[in-house]
Amino acid sequence: VQLQACGGGLVQAGGYLRLSCEASGRTFSNYGMGWFRQAPGKEREFVAGISRSGGNTYYADSVKGRFTFSRDNVKNTANLQMNSLKPEDTAVYYCAAKATYTPNYISNQQYDYWGQGTLVTVSS
Repeated sequence: VQLQACGGGLVQAGGYLRLSCEASGRTFSNYGMGWFRQAPGKEREFVAGISRSGGNTYYADSVKGRFTFSRDNVKNTANLQMNSLKPEDTAVYYCAAKATYTPNYISNQQYDYWGQGTLVTVSS
């Protein structure tokens, strides 16, 4: 499956952005989805995950209550609504797809396909 992430940009602290990940090539609903981010000089970290049906979502503690992950299996998109953004949210955000049925969405090693990344910059 090919993944195309978009929606990044520059926003002030307290603002919001909506990232989208468009999938093509294979049956989208066969994949759990995740968002990860990587800030300069830091390792890539888990942000959010969503099950195949969209019925289960998972969030890093740092974004819980501020970010919402959803998916549309008809439009083949996975969307991350990011509210109340903070400067520490600044990073390149990557969407990823996992084919395995394990409930582990946190480890990046669980994912089979990655998008190219979209930059989010939050100014203070």
